[in-house]
Amino acid sequence: MRIPRPRRQSPLPVEPHLLTHVTATVWGPAEFIGLPPWRLAAKGLVTGVLGAGLIVGCGMAGAWTGWPALGSGEAGLLAVAVLSVRLLALRAGRALIGIVVVLGVCLVTQTPQVAAGMVLAERGHTRSAVVVSVEHGDQTGAGEDRYLCSVTDRDGEPLGVRIWRGCGPSVRPGDALTVVYDPEGRVPPRGVTGEVTDWGAVRGLTVTSGGLVVVSALAVVRSFRLRSAAHR
Repeated sequence: MRIPRPRRQSPLPVEPHLLTHVTATVWGPAEFIGLPPWRLAAKGLVTGVLGAGLIVGCGMAGAWTGWPALGSGEAGLLAVAVLSVRLLALRAGRALIGIVVVLGVCLVTQTPQVAAGMVLAERGHTRSAVVVSVEHGDQTGAGEDRYLCSVTDRDGEPLGVRIWRGCGPSVRPGDALTVVYDPEGRVPPRGVTGEVTDWGAVRGLTVTSGGLVVVSALAVVRSFRLRSAAHR
C-alpha cells in the first residue's frame, strides 16, 4: 500500500504593506514621485554641510586653541550624536543613519592630523633634533615600511613623540633631523619632508566630509512623508 506523501506547504506570501514598512524603516519612505522637492533637497544639503562642518570645526578649533574637550574628539563625537538625533527626529532610514554615524566617527579621527598640519604650517618653527634611536614600525597604507625615530633637542631633552617623517633605514642614532614644532605646544612636532601639511590626509578628510554630506542629505530627502507634509 502506497502511503501518500504530505504536501509541502508553500511559504506564506509577504504582504506588500509589510515590505513597504520595512523599506521605509531601513531606507526611509521617500513618499514623492520623480525628483524630490527643491526645498527638501536644500534642507538635506544644509543638514549635511552643517553636520560635517561642526565635526571638522571642533577638531580644527581644538588644535588651534588647545582646548582638551575639542582636541580629544569629545566635541566631535557630540556633534555626530546631534546629527544622528536630528535624523532620528525626522524618522530617516535606520541604515542611512548608521552610515552617517560611521562616517562621522571616521571624520572625528581624521580631523586632528589635518588640523595639526595646518597649525604647524601657519605658525610652526623649525629646529634641528638629534636622533636617539630608530625603530622599524608598521607598514603604511601604501605597503611601505615606516621607521620611527626618537629624538631630543639640542639640550638633550626628549621631544616626547617619535618622528616618522624624514626617518628611514639610513638614519642612525646621533644623526640630525629637522622638525617643525608649535611654539605654543598645542600640537605635537613632526619631521620636515617638503610640505608640512599632509595632503593625503587632507584628501581623505575631504572625501569623508563629502560622503557625510551626501548620505545626510539622502537621509533627509528619503525621510519625506506625504502625511507629515499634509499637516504643515
